[in-house]
Amino acid sequence: MMDATLPLRDVHQPDAPSLWPLAPGWWMLIAVVAIVALSVYLWQRRRQRRRRDIARVFDQALEAVATPAAEVAAMSELLRRAARRHDREADRLQGEQWLEFLDRGSKRSDFVDGPGRLLLDGGYRREADAAQVAALRELARQRFLRWMGAR
Repeated sequence: MMDATLPLRDVHQPDAPSLWPLAPGWWMLIAVVAIVALSVYLWQRRRQRRRRDIARVFDQALEAVATPAAEVAAMSELLRRAARRHDREADRLQGEQWLEFLDRGSKRSDFVDGPGRLLLDGGYRREADAAQVAALRELARQRFLRWMGAR
């Protein structure tokens, strides 16, 4: 006679899938993330290099002049070149219209009411105040970099 009780075994769960080797989808995701990260890094480096090169153009133009009045004239010329890139007709503006154009897009009126006023006649003076020229230099440099696309 057969024994009526059969030995029962527990239900066993299969082994958990291993983490290695990764599934193809994970490899694709890693590759996409690496490509995006590398692209962002290269874009940032290119942007920094471009900003440095544009700033070097501005700085070298100002180092080549001997007097503060000549420095103001050089800044005016650089700003007009950059303005032409920003707006084709901008380099033809004169006087207050030129200063207003330089202030356009800014919350402050540094050219109309501040150190930027030196651009009106500073290049024609025999002597220009060194402190005013230094203030104008920083202001003009920022505007030049912005208009030349090196934000």
